[in-house]
Amino acid sequence: MRWPWKRQASDEQLVVSWSGQMLAFVLARRNTNGTHQLLKWGVERQGKGTLEHFVHRLEGLGLKGRPAHIMLRPEQCQVLQIDAPSVAPEELRAAARYQIKDMLQVPVDEVTLDVMRVGDESQKAKGQLFVVAATTAIVRSVIELGESMQWTMSVVDVQETAQRNLQSALALRDGVNDRANAALVLVPGQQAVLTICVNDELFYTRRFAVADGFFASSWVFNGDDDMAQQLLVEVQRSLDVWDRSWFNMPLAVFRVYAGERGSGLAEWLGPQLGQKVVPMDLNAMFPGFESATLMGLAPCLPLLGVLLRNERRKP
Repeated sequence: MRWPWKRQASDEQLVVSWSGQMLAFVLARRNTNGTHQLLKWGVERQGKGTLEHFVHRLEGLGLKGRPAHIMLRPEQCQVLQIDAPSVAPEELRAAARYQIKDMLQVPVDEVTLDVMRVGDESQKAKGQLFVVAATTAIVRSVIELGESMQWTMSVVDVQETAQRNLQSALALRDGVNDRANAALVLVPGQQAVLTICVNDELFYTRRFAVADGFFASSWVFNGDDDMAQQLLVEVQRSLDVWDRSWFNMPLAVFRVYAGERGSGLAEWLGPQLGQKVVPMDLNAMFPGFESATLMGLAPCLPLLGVLLRNERRKP
């Protein structure tokens, strides 16, 4: 399996994630004007039934026998940043495997990994790599579902790169793609994912925990709201690292997604950070996905970024 940077052409594209017996999916067709017509999307849970029964239910949704792209959720993989080993390109993966062995949560011989340069061509002198590592067991579980669904699987992506695609498309639309732009995506039940990109490339990413009950709280954004303050501290910590590391590239815009709470979160975060913070609005690129504001469908939103993969991008 090749992952996460090559795409197989198809008239209709199915993108899924499969984690914790929960399947999130988006089925779309690309329009000639560059937007995507969303045909189906949703979240299905296996529950107490067998995998066979679950597959039968998914078949009823018309998802069987399709070319499919897989996106791993934050809890399914690690994204590490390291100094690039001084080796030939064809030896990068092997060298990176050795370099990250003490940074992994599991033994190194139990992971599948790939590498990607940090930044764009003008900034690669810093010599940094992102290493994406997932346990072989997790990759195997995805393959098992895919084989049961008779999917043709050519890609396994990760949320960080999918999120990069979304925010870069929005930055290009707004004429700030050559400047640093940040995105923060909050999905219930998983770590927050913050990414910063320039010129379509990922320069920085960080994950952090969101307090239990955050989405169900009253969200009174003031000094007494511990959950909001905890989020603010984590975001500010990330931006401080960015400012120290890339002081010559200040943020042009910071986008947030938090379901129906996105607008309120953006309005509060902006003054706190001293940044331009706006909700991540994807309706123009994905007509009909207005229901993305519903928290029950929040796991579907990152999948949209996989639809925007760029075949010209190199690892």
